[in-house]
Amino acid sequence: MEFNQSDVNNLMYVTNRPDLIFIEGHGMWLTDHTGKRYLDYLQGWAVNTLGHSPKCIADTLSVQANTLLNPSPAFYNAPAIELATLLTKHSVFDRVFFANSGAEANEGAIKLARKWGKKYPADNGDARFEIITFDHSFHGRTITTMSASGKDGWDTMYAPQTNGFKKADLNDLASVEALIGKHTVAVMLEPVQGEGGVIPASREFMQALRALTKKHNVLLIVDEVQTGMGRTGELFAYQLSGIEPDIMTLAKGIGGGVPLAALLAREEVSVFEAGEQGGTFNGNPLMTAVGVTVLKTLLEQDFLNNVKKTAAYLSAELIKLSDKHGFKGERGEGLLRALDMGKDIGPQIVETARKMEPVGLLLNSPRPHLLRFMPALNVTKEEIDQMISMLSDVLTQLGH
Repeated sequence: MEFNQSDVNNLMYVTNRPDLIFIEGHGMWLTDHTGKRYLDYLQGWAVNTLGHSPKCIADTLSVQANTLLNPSPAFYNAPAIELATLLTKHSVFDRVFFANSGAEANEGAIKLARKWGKKYPADNGDARFEIITFDHSFHGRTITTMSASGKDGWDTMYAPQTNGFKKADLNDLASVEALIGKHTVAVMLEPVQGEGGVIPASREFMQALRALTKKHNVLLIVDEVQTGMGRTGELFAYQLSGIEPDIMTLAKGIGGGVPLAALLAREEVSVFEAGEQGGTFNGNPLMTAVGVTVLKTLLEQDFLNNVKKTAAYLSAELIKLSDKHGFKGERGEGLLRALDMGKDIGPQIVETARKMEPVGLLLNSPRPHLLRFMPALNVTKEEIDQMISMLSDVLTQLGH
């Protein structure tokens, strides 16, 4: 298909996009409409677990598309059952509800927690509905998940906002405890705040938070939309701290590039009744079959160990780069990492790296002083070396 630049105006404007159109992708590489290639360290914002267009996903889609697409969520289907069984077998959760996006999974988690708070009210009989979230958090783009998020201005952008969310400070247990009241039903957090700047919750904080929520009989919800599915080197990031949450949400990586999400909960928290939760496309065979393929790949021998080794290598190379250029350092968990440059040069670097010739480099700057790295989990050391070399060239070109 031939494209005119004016054709992009048929899409509704929601963000600034560069003047290129991607037409093909394989592994860590994308190709635009002019034939230019790009080394991609966004991977759809940590979506492409196995890189662009992996053969195993393409094969799964082909087979399933010729078998069964969507019999309606009013009926069971085999891929959904298989994926739910795998997820519960390899986690601390007992029940799974499939959705299509992280925002939808998080919205479901909020609804489930509030339903549980009605079933188990405060001592005076009042329903519990308030959920403590965190400054700089990101839980989605529905009005409710925006209200839950700690991103500046998001709780009022489409006012009136959804009430019932109080914001604490990550890694500050006292700030959480100070907000717990008779209407508190849950605490919800990302084990690593991705959009907030790749800020990990410490192991000690996660363990103390689990103890605090148990003490006050409130739920602990982990939003693993970005950290789940092997991204941190463990299958799920909560496993890094050795805790057992009550509810977990997944999206992004679980579909390896296709729209798939999941809400998981322990049996005693799974209190939805008939008709209280649903969705036309939820748990459809086409998407859940891909989820099965992705999860089985992650569970293959040494896959996650290789993620840990590759993550350690990426971290070490970023530290070297940081030291060479006098930056503040790097941080993160697994293959979700950030380079803190200590000055607001991120957008300039992103723009210059993309425009490199003959090959471009795709990076992300969630904060002006940061670069975020979210490669495919099977990225090679050679592809890391190439990225570091290209980024170093950009920094030199810009005088940094």
